This record gives sequence, C-alpha cells and structure tokens, in this order.
Amino acid sequence: MSTLVHSVRILGSSAVHPAADSAEGWALFDGGRITALGSGRGRPQARDIIDGEGGCLVPGFVDIHGHGGGGAAYDDGPDAIRIARALHREHGTTRAVISLVTASIDVLAARAAMVADLAEVDGTILGSHLEGPFLDPGHKGAHNEALLRTPDAASVDRLIEAGRGTIRQVTLAPELPGAEEAIRRFTGTGVTVAVGHTDADAATARRAFDAGATMLTHAFNAMPGIHHRAPGPVVAALRDDRVTLEVIADGVHVDIDLIATMFAAAGNRIALVTDAMAAAGSHLDGRYELGSLGVIVTDGVARLEIGDSIAGSTLTQDAALRRVVDAGVPLAAAVAAVTSVPARAIGRPDLGRLDLGGVADAVLLDPLLRVRSVWIEGVTA
Repeated sequence: MSTLVHSVRILGSSAVHPAADSAEGWALFDGGRITALGSGRGRPQARDIIDGEGGCLVPGFVDIHGHGGGGAAYDDGPDAIRIARALHREHGTTRAVISLVTASIDVLAARAAMVADLAEVDGTILGSHLEGPFLDPGHKGAHNEALLRTPDAASVDRLIEAGRGTIRQVTLAPELPGAEEAIRRFTGTGVTVAVGHTDADAATARRAFDAGATMLTHAFNAMPGIHHRAPGPVVAALRDDRVTLEVIADGVHVDIDLIATMFAAAGNRIALVTDAMAAAGSHLDGRYELGSLGVIVTDGVARLEIGDSIAGSTLTQDAALRRVVDAGVPLAAAVAAVTSVPARAIGRPDLGRLDLGGVADAVLLDPLLRVRSVWIEGVTA
C-alpha cells in the first residue's frame, strides 16, 4: 500500500535536496520502502495521502539502550517486551535494542537467547544489549553488586553463543582483569563494546578503544567525571572519532547545558538513549523493579529503593529530542542523535535514514516536535 506524506520538512536523508530547508517536502512509501522524495508540486499519487501541515518527517528513532516502559521490564520476558515496545513505538522509536541488566551468566544467556528468538520474528527488535555483569562494583549504579564479575573466556563465549549473532552491545569496565581480551573476543564476533560502569581513567579508556571498544555507555553516569587534571573516560571518548557517546537527556542524569556542549564538541557521535525502565510512559510514581533490585519512582525520577542511586529513566526518545533542541542543539543534529548515529553505532547504517530505496521507517512530528504519526516499513504503527 502506497502512502504519500507531503507539506513537511524532510530531515535525515543523505541526499541534499530542498525538502530539508522548507516545509514543502514530500515522501512516498510503497512496498515497505521509500520510493520517491521531493519538494514542491508534481507530487506522485498514492492510496493514502497525509498532509504534514508544516511539520517534520524524520527517520524512525532507534534506541540502543533501554530496559522497558509502559509498566513492563524487558528482563521479564516476551510479553513484557511487547508491552514496553508498544509504548516506545508510540513515541517514535521504531527499532530498539533490548537492554538486559546484570544477572548470572546462566540467566543472561537464557535472556539473550530469548531476545534472539524474538528478533527472528520481529525485525523491530534489533538484538540485545548486555549491561553487565562485567562492571566495576564501585560504579555499579542500579546493578546487583553480588552478581558482578570479571570477564573470562568461557563466560564471554557462552554469552556470544546464546545470542546467536544478535548481541548488539556489551557494556564493560575496561580496568577489570581480562577486559581487553574480552573486548577483542566480543568485537571479533561483531558485538559493539561500550566502556561503562567503570573507574577507568583516560589512559585506560584509550586502551579499551584501541582494543576495539567504540562506545561510551551513558556518558558521565557511573564513571569518573571531567577534572582539569584527570580528564577521565568522557574526554577520551570525545577526542576519539571512533567512539559514539550515549547520553540520557532527561534533565536528571546530565545537565542539559553540558549535553549541548557535548553536541558542540562531537555532535555527529552523540546518541540520545532513554535507559528507560518500566515506569517510562506510565505516568505513575511508585515501586518498580529493575533486574533484582527495587526502584522507587518519585515525580518521574527513578532511584534505587536501597542506596538512592539513579535507576534508569522514565524518558522517551521524542522527549529527549525536544529537550536538546530547546537547549539550542540544531534540529538536524538532534534528529541524527536519535536515528542515524545510534543505528550506525551498532552496525546498522541501513536504519535511521530517509533515503531512496531505504526502509520506510518514519516519524511525522508536528511543529512543536510532538509525534503525530509513526510508520514501520511504510505501515502505520
């Protein structure tokens, strides 16, 4: 079924055309693909015609770090994943990596296999992100310290095998014994490795990047900050063109002015992630669980029931987009940070673009950047 969206500004296309600079653009979806892009008159015919009313048509959002939403946590199985994905899909996230919190190797392997099964039948599930168990206890955040461990070859291989090629990302602390070898083992099978939940200094982070790590998990959070005599992993990542930096733009995890500064320094390598837990989108404060730990949400802020550490967010990607644009980040850079940048970081450069012949994942935003419509492979989601 063909769909024409017109009277929009089109962002997120690798082709340079007038539709990026005016609200007279149009795009045609047919057969799950983008079959035409243009601006002005002479629009093609289609079965469904959508008037964008001067809004923006952007690629479908890609979230590479999230744990749930709509009252459901990804760790709780297929039904919970479907509930949470439906919530984030309403907010423009057409494709997502399923982040799994620290657990025993046996449990993580079973969960990675479960996500692999889902990915086989649902192309909007891009695979799994193992956030742990190879983390620094001193920067554990909302992870069960009793389950943290150093990486060893047998455990790494067990997880890789369980994921059957669908583990997209692994977060680990590079200062742990065996970490550099683990980085090489993971990246050798196509897994993106992120430095995170770490006590690493800048030199240790640089060694991890040289070993093959190409991401920084939720920059500034659960790691040393920037000091004028100890720049830490964030500066090491900002200065390395190979590295993508995740940022949680909920106004709680990182000051919004600092996020705008990060965009000024490395805007084409900033990926806006949600790190969302079950309370995202539910609009209900109260008690939740993240992995094996209790979480209390108050005024939309999630913190551990014991210890008071921030425990994920209640963020959606459309809200993150609006927040950074309000802080002065150019709209095109902000759109890339929820689309092409995260997609590229996990080895899926085919996603997060509005290109001729590309997949027709798209989001129609109104002039206030609120989600009006969502398409996945040209079909209304």
